[in-house]
Amino acid sequence: MTLRPATLADLETVLFHRREMFREMGGEYERCMDQFEEGSRLYFERALPDGSYVGVLGEMDGKIMAGGGIVIAPWPGSPLNYDPRRAWILNIYVDSEHRRKGLARVIVQALIDWCRINGFLSVSLHASEQGRGLYTSLGFQGTNEMRLRF
Repeated sequence: MTLRPATLADLETVLFHRREMFREMGGEYERCMDQFEEGSRLYFERALPDGSYVGVLGEMDGKIMAGGGIVIAPWPGSPLNYDPRRAWILNIYVDSEHRRKGLARVIVQALIDWCRINGFLSVSLHASEQGRGLYTSLGFQGTNEMRLRF
C-alpha cells in the first residue's frame, strides 16, 4: 500500500469513509446517518484546503483501500499539553475486503508520525470497539473525558 495526502479532490472518498465507519459502528450512529453528512461536507470542503484536516489515503494498484486523518484545532493548552493546538485522529477506515492485513495500523502510525514531526505533544482519538485493540497496541490510553449530549 502506498500512502498519499488527501486533497479536496478526494472529498467524496473522505465522506464515504466517514459514512461507512459510522454505519458499521451501528446503533445510534446508524439511526442518524442522514443528518450528519451535510455538516461533514461543509467542514471538509474548508478543512482539506486550509490544513485543519490532514488526511492520508492508502492506495493499491491505483485504488484507495484505506484512509484516516487528523483534525487540528486551536486549543488553549494545559499543563500536560501546552501547545495552543490539539490533534485528534479520526475517520480510520479500511475497505472490508482488505481488513485484517495491517492497513489500519499503517494509516494510524503514519498519522502518529505526522503529529510527532509537526511538534504535537499528544494526539487523541475516540475508539470504536473494532479499533480499540489496535489503538491500545500503539500506546493509546483511556482519559478522563466525559460528554453531555443535548
